[in-house]
Amino acid sequence: MNRALFSKHVELKNIRITDSFWLAETELVRKEVIPYQYEALHDRIEGAAKSFAVENFVKAGRVVRALKEGREAPVFPADKWCYDDKNAHPDAFHGWVFQDSDVYKWLESAAYSLSNFPDAQLEKKADEIISLVCDAQLENGYLDTLYVINNREEIFSNLKDFHELYCFGHLAEAAVAYYNSTGKRQLLDAACRFADLICDTFGEEKIRGYGGHEIAELALVKLYDATGEKKYLDAAEFFINERGKKPYYYDLVLGRKTVEDNYHYNQAHCEPRKQNEAVGHAVRGVYLYSGMADVAKRCGDAELYDACKKLIENIINKKMYVTGGIGSTVDGEAFSFDYDLPNDLAYAETCASIGLIFFIRRMLEIEPNADIADAAERALYNTVLSGMAQDGKSFFYVNPLEVLPEASHKDSRKRHVKPARQKWFGCACCPPNLARMISSIGEYCFTENEETLFIHQYIGCEAECANARIRVVSDYVRNGRVSIDINPKRAFTLALRIPEWCREYSFSMPCEIRNGYAYFEIGSAVTLEAEFEMTVRMIKCSNMVRDNVGKVAVARGPIVYCIEEADNGKNLQLLRISKNPDFRLDGEDILADGFREKEKTVLYSEWKEAEEEAVTLRLIPYYKWGNRGENEMSVYIRI
Repeated sequence: MNRALFSKHVELKNIRITDSFWLAETELVRKEVIPYQYEALHDRIEGAAKSFAVENFVKAGRVVRALKEGREAPVFPADKWCYDDKNAHPDAFHGWVFQDSDVYKWLESAAYSLSNFPDAQLEKKADEIISLVCDAQLENGYLDTLYVINNREEIFSNLKDFHELYCFGHLAEAAVAYYNSTGKRQLLDAACRFADLICDTFGEEKIRGYGGHEIAELALVKLYDATGEKKYLDAAEFFINERGKKPYYYDLVLGRKTVEDNYHYNQAHCEPRKQNEAVGHAVRGVYLYSGMADVAKRCGDAELYDACKKLIENIINKKMYVTGGIGSTVDGEAFSFDYDLPNDLAYAETCASIGLIFFIRRMLEIEPNADIADAAERALYNTVLSGMAQDGKSFFYVNPLEVLPEASHKDSRKRHVKPARQKWFGCACCPPNLARMISSIGEYCFTENEETLFIHQYIGCEAECANARIRVVSDYVRNGRVSIDINPKRAFTLALRIPEWCREYSFSMPCEIRNGYAYFEIGSAVTLEAEFEMTVRMIKCSNMVRDNVGKVAVARGPIVYCIEEADNGKNLQLLRISKNPDFRLDGEDILADGFREKEKTVLYSEWKEAEEEAVTLRLIPYYKWGNRGENEMSVYIRI
């Protein structure tokens, strides 16, 4: 590891988004998504699945008050993944075991929004929820409503399945974000008390366990960065180093034999520093890998960083969809084997692409790498944005590349693929994750060290960096043009990522090209103009991806396109695109020459050349699909 390359992202409070494309998205989150999700967490969205999340904190607060007053609190079973009115007492915990995390992610997105858009009413709502959260904390610092409400005697008894450390992780992330945004410490102090308990409970001479659903690792590093408490970094390193050691901790505690459990699911099949292939539950994986990168950087752990490099290379070269989606199978919401990327069975959870971007940002802080920055862009502009409707009030959990609504309704193998976005989910990790990602989008634009400021994502903004005050005026999505006003505080190097989709590019200043970045020496105030040629292109997969042999995807700049039934009629499989399609822009849409094969209803017949008619195909940005009712959709088209 070359410490001279280490950098930090520019903090959100020092960035103001001005980009017309992303400002619209952040405004949608601020004005629609955050208020809508607040109502959802309070179970006030008609026709939506109940959350129970805020209700659980109210119940837990009652338990804590009773215990403080010396009164007995009831005990209920804590033995399921999900609890509802049919299988749980009215006073018991309701919802999924990780339900607390939805509240924390909402608080985190509210914190990010408040960083750029002060809002007294939103801050008041957040403060009220924070008070509910803190009222639910036991005197020893423990804070997880499932066990506070149901059974205090079983705390930390099933780390593999019941998500206590996962919920802690989201608590810590929300606490740091809210403190950075508002300066208020109430939630941060609560997170630190819980973290202190974790540090006192887990370690070499203590419980040698680790969470089944990772995120505590990266969250503990965030707490370390915010407070300077070295024990939090030590705890993150312990969880990573302990994971996957044999005999497996879960076997010892739960009395199970290794052969009866698949530890690939939670990346505990072997020690993280020995892993070189992304396996198991995709969200858990990228959250773990993010924590690994954090620890590798802060501890100077070259072996751990080498594992991170192998994992990110495996993901983006063999396990990532053209849309930036990851996790190709519904079985375990998981990575499958290399090149297994089915279009109509894809899982590609919204949270997984968000986690991939978390991982990539941390890797860029260790060493600039244009290839992985390109992958973050791919995920951001396609799968992440696809996860939310254009009105901000319905969401995709799964982001397929091909949809036939009839199959979604009638074929059990495809029931996870929804042809329309949902108002909310009982397991609602994705909507608040989307809100926190989009609200904090500025944190993914830059990294910098004492010598170099890197621009990884071209999002229009004003930024107060250590090296300079920067104003980025971006028309990147529309025409690939970017203007950067630079007022340096000292002489430094500016590095701009050259997008992989760009065939031709030009800059208004001389530069040196290295490893996918253009390097400029900046010594005085200057405006740098960059232009990245944005042509429509057809993308083909490796022929190892069986689903896409003889097919192409269409993209322009960072945006991947798709065809929908609403524009092109039913039976999209009968369409093919011309080898010379004469692409034309029609607003945001792309028109292309193609053909429609005549429908044949006879199941089998002797082969002969297909009868076709010439048609004009209309392609729309992938992230906009599904906003006109249920209809067929496909990213890949026969050529």
